[in-house]
Amino acid sequence: MSLRTEPRRLRGSIAPLMTPFTTDGEVDHESLANAVRWQIASGSHGLSIGGSTGEPSAQSIAERLGALKTVLAASEHTVPVIPGTGTTKLDETIELTRQAAELGADAALVITPYYARPTQEALYRWYATVAAEVPDLPILAYNVPSRTSVDIAPETVERLYADVPNFVGIKETTRDFEHFSRVLQRCGRDLVVWSGIELLCLPLLALGGAGFLSATANIAPAAHARMFDLWSAGDHAGALEIHYGLHPLVDLIFTETNPAAGKWVLEQLGVFRSGHVRPPLIPLTEAGQSTARTLLAQAGQYVSPVADEFTIGAR
Repeated sequence: MSLRTEPRRLRGSIAPLMTPFTTDGEVDHESLANAVRWQIASGSHGLSIGGSTGEPSAQSIAERLGALKTVLAASEHTVPVIPGTGTTKLDETIELTRQAAELGADAALVITPYYARPTQEALYRWYATVAAEVPDLPILAYNVPSRTSVDIAPETVERLYADVPNFVGIKETTRDFEHFSRVLQRCGRDLVVWSGIELLCLPLLALGGAGFLSATANIAPAAHARMFDLWSAGDHAGALEIHYGLHPLVDLIFTETNPAAGKWVLEQLGVFRSGHVRPPLIPLTEAGQSTARTLLAQAGQYVSPVADEFTIGAR
């Protein structure tokens, strides 16, 4: 099966996992494996590790690869795993992407280089270079201008899709909904396009998007998976009901800098042992915790229950 047809299975709710840390700040692989198993049991269609919600810039290359190994082992290849493999340095990005391919990842999600603010030509060369190093691995761009200060233009996406055989899609984390539409219009709906903006996850499906990576899926995986499944089955009213029901969790997840609030919730649920975040972030403050409790109560049924088998608490 060609790289351009195989990625069509990269559809649905792809949960962008938070990376749990111990209270001492080390990667907590047991909590991470526990979260993976809970996500799969809750119906998530795929998993991603190493995106913005996973605090990659606060980790070493070795730590990021170690987390990926844990996710792949815990998932047992029952759902696609698409790690984030981008950094600000080309050699590191290539190393991470190569290692991801060797470990058995299903695709790689490569963020636009942040801080440097490259031109569109520079972005084209960046992605073409990375993709050429791993020709058998599907590559998706990760466009998140609010964090990187650079926006990959629809014309650049079109050029990459035309020229690079294993460039198969993009995660669009932009509130410019016209941007989504122009990317799909230029490239066609075989391009895998995901939304990374929580409240645009459902609307993107109406344009022909393949799915979404929503940070709120960390605490409500079942609801996100069901929203996609209902839409795909033609039950648009049911999908809309969930879309609006998830609003309080969107407010919760961004109560303070993501992923502090989500990690606090996962600790309360017992999925993570600790809600620790690494500097420069700080754990959810007492004021933030009060707001989060209120929003959790409003979200009600949309927060996924955690069975005893997925509760590790302080064990």
